[in-house]
Amino acid sequence: MNLIGKLRRSFRMLVILLAAFCLASIVISAYFLYTGYKQEMALVETTGQAECEDLKLLPYRSAELRTPKPIDPSRTDPTVLLFVESQYSQLGQDIIAILESSKFQYHMVIAPAKGDIPPLTDNGRGKYTIVIYENILKYVSMDSWNRELLEKYCVEYSVSIIGFHKANENSSPSSRLKGLPLQLYNNVALRDCVVNPRSPLLRITKAPRLEQGPLPGQDWTVFQFNHSTYLPVLLGELQPARPTPASLPHAALHATVIQDLGLHDGIQRVLFGNNLTFWLHKLIFIDAISFLSGKKLTLSLDRYILVDIDDIFVGKEGTRMNVNDVKALLETQNLLRTQVANFTFNLGFSGKFYHTGTEEEDEGDDLLLRSVDEFWWFPHMWSHMQPHLFHNESSLVEQMILNKEFAMEHGIPTGMGYAVAPHHSGVYPVHVQLYEAWKKVWHIRVTSTEEYPHLKPARYRRGFIHNGIMVLPRQTCGLFTHTIFYKEYPGGPQELDKSIRGGELFLTILLNPISIFMTHLSNYGNDRLGLYTFANLASFVRSSTNLRLQTLPPVQLAQKYFQLFPEQTDPLWQNPCDDKRHRDIWSRDKTCDHLPKFLVIGPQKTGTTALYLFLLMHPSIISNLPSPKTFEEVQFFNGNNYHKGIDWYMEFFPTPSNTTTDLLFEKSANYFHSEEAPRRAASLIPKAKIITILIDPSDRAYSWYQHQRSHEDPAALRFNFYEVITGGLRAPPELRALQRRCLEPGWYALHIHRWLSHFPPSQLLIIDGQQLRSDPATVMDEVQKFLGVSPHYNYSEALTFDPQKGFWCQLLEGGKTKCLGKSKGRKYPPMDQEVRAVQRFMTAVLILTLNKHTDYFSPLFHFHWLMFLKIRNLSFGREGIEFPL
Repeated sequence: MNLIGKLRRSFRMLVILLAAFCLASIVISAYFLYTGYKQEMALVETTGQAECEDLKLLPYRSAELRTPKPIDPSRTDPTVLLFVESQYSQLGQDIIAILESSKFQYHMVIAPAKGDIPPLTDNGRGKYTIVIYENILKYVSMDSWNRELLEKYCVEYSVSIIGFHKANENSSPSSRLKGLPLQLYNNVALRDCVVNPRSPLLRITKAPRLEQGPLPGQDWTVFQFNHSTYLPVLLGELQPARPTPASLPHAALHATVIQDLGLHDGIQRVLFGNNLTFWLHKLIFIDAISFLSGKKLTLSLDRYILVDIDDIFVGKEGTRMNVNDVKALLETQNLLRTQVANFTFNLGFSGKFYHTGTEEEDEGDDLLLRSVDEFWWFPHMWSHMQPHLFHNESSLVEQMILNKEFAMEHGIPTGMGYAVAPHHSGVYPVHVQLYEAWKKVWHIRVTSTEEYPHLKPARYRRGFIHNGIMVLPRQTCGLFTHTIFYKEYPGGPQELDKSIRGGELFLTILLNPISIFMTHLSNYGNDRLGLYTFANLASFVRSSTNLRLQTLPPVQLAQKYFQLFPEQTDPLWQNPCDDKRHRDIWSRDKTCDHLPKFLVIGPQKTGTTALYLFLLMHPSIISNLPSPKTFEEVQFFNGNNYHKGIDWYMEFFPTPSNTTTDLLFEKSANYFHSEEAPRRAASLIPKAKIITILIDPSDRAYSWYQHQRSHEDPAALRFNFYEVITGGLRAPPELRALQRRCLEPGWYALHIHRWLSHFPPSQLLIIDGQQLRSDPATVMDEVQKFLGVSPHYNYSEALTFDPQKGFWCQLLEGGKTKCLGKSKGRKYPPMDQEVRAVQRFMTAVLILTLNKHTDYFSPLFHFHWLMFLKIRNLSFGREGIEFPL
């Protein structure tokens, strides 16, 4: 019994010990699990210093890095699908500004209540590589059909989603995102945010990055989650003594930007708990686009900056640099070279004003010249006058020679190949005399301006090349000639600091691979705001980003710019009278009254010459002067003449006697099928009306072929029409060239679509060429109505049919007539029926194919037996094209 009792007691003790061991194990495991989770999210102090901050680095403890779902961008186009709340919403505009500044293609859609989405694929290829929702609630509240459709597309085509949640006074304290294991806590005030260095999407953003102080606003949303698919990107502390949602779990840090690694449902997402007002959100947003697009939409880390100091030696007493200012300029330049590779200030001088300051300022002038080799130099005008005020080239040359002689006398380099005009005068709008004088005296290859195409918005500024001179976009930096004292900075000094620390000036560098900054001599005297600005800007960029700052001489900088943006080589001229700033720096001898009010665009061999002569019969309609090379056609918008500039173009038009009633026009039949002409014409004369004439494309092609035969074109003489229109890819080059000239102008759907992309339908008149030939008076009545010209001209009394010529002619006094020349209205052998059948089939197939992919219009009628285009009822409400039939 004693033995059995001992065994029982021992067994009982063993059970108790085992139970105690298990309980202790559970407690210890729970403790380590809990503290392990806390350690992963907690921050610990280190002895390292944050770059350019008096704040201690707070890196995350090491933990196993979760791998996001791989992104394959090969099956999608590099385009963003953007859903916005409205066309004018602030966050939507901020998103668009970043996309446009980064030159990322996007398609904007107003997010509908039910979540309807546009077509996402085209012929088995995804149309979008990222989907962005200005309001993430519009995404999660979509009806099940559309959400399933969108998410299926995202999974199949490896497309990711970026969303924003901006709380307001009506937001509940906490909520869940439908379909996602994610809790939101709204209207939270945060401070002291930190970037998670373990986030895989970071590229430009430097981490760890601790931003001390309160975050703007008290309407932040923070995210809580218990799924391994989520990783915090940006976290912040709660502001003490501020109301917070009662259910918000206690934690040292709360995530306000999170990355969904796609481990939950196969879709990667990045969600922001506020808008883009906070500068770190902008940085992370750009990095998110780069990462989620598989680097398809990404910005280089290289940034090239050039700081121009205009007006050297220019300025009133008390605003110029003295000796100490020049020494500070040299010291700051050396400091900046530690942060910006090869940094060198670029000094623009006007020699006439040398030694026109106080005694101390004149000594500053002398120290600048003794330090001439420390800087780069470029010429302003000798007398600092605006070049557009000089009406002849010789006067400009004289001014430039004076400045060059001053430079040579004082050892200033003259071979930089760069110049800037005072107030950007003459650079754009182009003053031809300035470009010619620059090249003659200084051999200028590069200039810059803030005026192309317009001053604002700055993100639209572009470069171009004109007359052999590369024109680069120039940026303002908030420093102007009168900005000389820190405490008197417009809006207060905090505005300048805000611009530097994540504001406009910082974003200029962030979003532009090349930035030329305009500053002035006065910014480097007194409080030396120029030095303060760029020293602090370079420091902030280096401490908050991974961007590589460097400087290049102007010519190398321009070459780099057009390597990056070759599409900007050709200029796009605008109407100077549509921009007050442009009008102010345009010669007073020039007037926009020399621009046409309407264009006859062709195509060739449809009756454009007859229409041209009929139009000239009207007393209020005036054509361009003839060209020695192209006769009555200027051919400006479609070829090399465009690069001669608008001054050359306007010289072809007389000054109208009455600018209100008289209508200038030009007829160039090659405009119709030109790829460049619609965009160029819409830029220069956006309110102009457009007239085109269409006939049976078969007849047009045959007429052109016969026209070439009459001019003894070798290909037209060698090959018959059937061979020309049926020639394949292996046909001789000369036959292929003739085939294109015969057929391409007849691809009416393609060319009209292009014109409608730049002009509203109400500005386009399509004339039936056959009706113009048979009943011109009726057609001309329609033309007069379309143009709104007065007085009404009676063409029924002014035209008569000439049976010998076979067409209508102008009736003169005494019964005489004025008809088209002998080259017009030729009688050609009839087209072979087999050939006509082939041409009909080819045209019909082309029209059907084009309309399958065209949203602007659809073919609505047959004329004769051939499918033709009549454009009146257009999709998306594009109505109003005049078509007199």
